[in-house]
Amino acid sequence: MSTQVHSRGEPTSSAPAQSRLPWWALVLPTLAFLVLLALVAQPAQAHAAVTAPGLAGLLDRFGALLGGLFG
Repeated sequence: MSTQVHSRGEPTSSAPAQSRLPWWALVLPTLAFLVLLALVAQPAQAHAAVTAPGLAGLLDRFGALLGGLFG
């Protein structure tokens, strides 16, 4: 059996495709890069978060419990 091949008729145009990026496609990655670069350049400025005393005690007890079970 033979099959028929259909052609499109007109060849595609050779004009270059125009593509434009939205403003945020360049701004957001640049902003993220600059923020990460600032964090790497000045690590002394990054401080650990302070937890509430009650939460710290609860986490210590939970760690001791896990240490007793698996340690």
